[in-house]
Amino acid sequence: MKTLFIGYGNPDRQDDGVAWHILAGIANQLGLETSDSWEDPLPSTPEVEFSFNLQLTPELAQDLTAYDRVCFVDAHTGKIPENVQMVDVTPEYQTSPFTHHLAPEMLLSMCESLYHYVPEAILISVRGYQFGFEVELSPFTRSLVDEAVYRSMGWLKKERELAYA
Repeated sequence: MKTLFIGYGNPDRQDDGVAWHILAGIANQLGLETSDSWEDPLPSTPEVEFSFNLQLTPELAQDLTAYDRVCFVDAHTGKIPENVQMVDVTPEYQTSPFTHHLAPEMLLSMCESLYHYVPEAILISVRGYQFGFEVELSPFTRSLVDEAVYRSMGWLKKERELAYA
């Protein structure tokens, strides 16, 4: 069973880049060595790969067809009450007031329409508190990274156990 962790956000906008920190934490938990820079590719295993992007783009729909499961990782604002949220994601056509914004649901919808395939998908999002022009996470968002990594690893381990049961 092949899994993709796909994080997105702008690391130069503080907490908007929290996804990269979570991906690096998951890679480290898998015993992989990571760089300190989000610009370097993250290592992978035969079963788990990582992709970090500034934003989701339509071109990624084809990439998703290579995976059984996809975990989207992003930051969210105070509109979502939980500090770390994990939810299932299903295909859904959506429009956006911002031409550069593509939600995971819409990306899965593109995957389904173009390739007649939809991987199992979840979204893990972490609350961001500061979105200034800095590369460092705010202290509170940084404190949430370990919980997001822990929950991601739980999902990965659970799904692995089910696949091999």
